[in-house]
Parts: sequence; C-alpha cells; structure tokens
Amino acid sequence: MSGQGSESTALPRSVPNTITQEVAGARVVIAVGKKKTAIAKAVIRPGIGRVKVNGVPIEIWPIEMARMRMMEPLLLAGKELTSKVDIEVTVRGGGFMGQATAVRMAIARGLVEYFQNLKLLELYMTYDPSMIKGDPRRTEPKKPGLKHARSKRQKAYR
Repeated sequence: MSGQGSESTALPRSVPNTITQEVAGARVVIAVGKKKTAIAKAVIRPGIGRVKVNGVPIEIWPIEMARMRMMEPLLLAGKELTSKVDIEVTVRGGGFMGQATAVRMAIARGLVEYFQNLKLLELYMTYDPSMIKGDPRRTEPKKPGLKHARSKRQKAYR
C-alpha cells in the first residue's frame, strides 16, 4: 500500500484514560469513561464483534434509549472495524443514562486507541466531542444551613 489515502494514520497523541497492553501475544486496550458518578471500563481485544455490558449482550439491553446511546460509537465506526474486536464493558455507579454515556465514552476511546485511526477520532469529535473528551460538569455540593446547593430563604417585600 502506498502512503497516500491510507485508512489508519497514527494518532498524534494518546487518547485520554486508555492503556494498551500485550496479553498472550494479542493487543488489548483498556479504556475508561466517566459521566457524573458512573464509571465504565471497556476491555477491547481481538475477536468477532461481540459487545457485552456487565455480562449482557448490548443488543438485548433492556432500556432502549440507553442501548441506542451505547451503540453510537459502534454504528459510527462501521461493521468492518467492530467485527474485528470483542468488547467487554463493566459499569457501576450513577443512573442508567449516566451509565450509558460512560459506556459510550469508554467504547469510543477504546476503539480509537485500538485501531490508532485518526479518521475515526475526527469522526467521533465532529459527531460529539464529549464522546472522547468527557463532560466536566458535576453536581454542586449542598451548603450548610440550606436545603439544596443554591436555595435561599424567600424574601418578602411587604
């Protein structure tokens, strides 16, 4: 193959929160995704395209909106890339949509790191930058003497 038009150009820098290891002669990538208090850890290894979340195949995940959110990076990457790897995700903490977003981020980061594909990274960043970067927003802590983070006593003018 010539250097022009090659599909997998090397990434200029590493994807955040990913680790690449050699296990039994196979390349394995471990990627982490976070959303609020939900933390997902994805292990990506060579395989036939199986994706499991907490031991359940992603195709039969019970909550449809969460399933669609988790499958976004797989659909964007395409069948030719996703059929080459098996993905096993462990997620805990948070609510079901926070978990789905954390899984989505871990899968996207892991696929970019595994294939070292700059076009895939650009595709994810144009579709939704939080797929790679993450979302820094957190809940504001409650203040002493108040019921909530920003609640105040009601003011009466008369």
